[in-house]
Amino acid sequence: MAGTAAVVSFGTASAQTAPGPAGTAAGTTITNTAQASYTVNGVQQSATSNVATFVVDLKANLTVAPLGGNTPVSIGETDAVLKFTVTNNTNGTQDFILSPIQSLLGGVFAGDNFDVDNIRIIVDSDGDNLYTAADTATYINELPADQTRTVFIVANVPAEQAASLATVTLVAQIAAGGDVTRQGDALVSNGLAANRDGVVDVVFADNDSGFGDLAFNGYGRATLAYEITTRNVDLSIAKSSTVISDPVSGITLPKAIPGAIVRYCLIVRNATTLTPARNVNLTDLIPANTTYEANSITVGGIALGDECVLDGLPLSDAGGTVLPVSGITGSYDATARQVRVTIPTVTSLLPVAASFRVKIN
Repeated sequence: MAGTAAVVSFGTASAQTAPGPAGTAAGTTITNTAQASYTVNGVQQSATSNVATFVVDLKANLTVAPLGGNTPVSIGETDAVLKFTVTNNTNGTQDFILSPIQSLLGGVFAGDNFDVDNIRIIVDSDGDNLYTAADTATYINELPADQTRTVFIVANVPAEQAASLATVTLVAQIAAGGDVTRQGDALVSNGLAANRDGVVDVVFADNDSGFGDLAFNGYGRATLAYEITTRNVDLSIAKSSTVISDPVSGITLPKAIPGAIVRYCLIVRNATTLTPARNVNLTDLIPANTTYEANSITVGGIALGDECVLDGLPLSDAGGTVLPVSGITGSYDATARQVRVTIPTVTSLLPVAASFRVKIN
């Protein structure tokens, strides 16, 4: 009932061909009797045979297939996701053991030249086909016959400029069901032994024998790839200065006279859609004839055009973060007279404004 498996070349995906419905559930008892009718001296008579009984065995089969195509990624991207589906074509409720393979693929698929890091397998918990923090299962538990579950391969892309394509294969193995609290053991086939009456024998029906797999072994697999599609982004920095007060006029029409406070504004924009710039480091030297105002670095302020009109959240001169979850840090090096702000991610959706202040000597 199963089809064949195929291997892929650059930019494509491989999977098994889906078989038909799983059929009568394993463990079902099928009974039958025979009847005979006859006459004796003109009187109708009948006889009933004994009951013939057998138990339906387990026809173990599965389909593993890509969900969508390859995933475009950028260099250094974290938690990049490949999506697959695993379908239970067995005539019973089964668990599935899941594992990834990278090492066997290098040099086999055209263009494959790097491996991803921190590779993980996660099962979709709510059927939305989207990887979220709520998805934590690492195996498929109690999947009914003819039902499908989405599986994510999640990994980090290394920061290698030469990287182009990383192919990853999801391998699923049919395991015993029946316990919702634990992963079942891998099934063992009884297909080459004599049929046992009253016992559910296991017969592997996965007739897929493509690259890396054998027919009738209880395994299925499919391959997708991470493709490096963007090596740079259109990142720009706009810098402006605004006199915000002076010792004569205060904040009313201030002028750039000695003693005046000047706010420098740096606005970082990423014009490349869907590709974030990561680990953006802003550095700015304090100009001659000015003095840095201690603890004046802020980030996340409101900008109008290329100028900051409102300061953001303060950053510590010693290298502290705005919020622990943001990862944004700022610091001031008094020896080098340099301001530094580090922003983990800048997307095309929102520019980031940073500012600091100096006093005119």
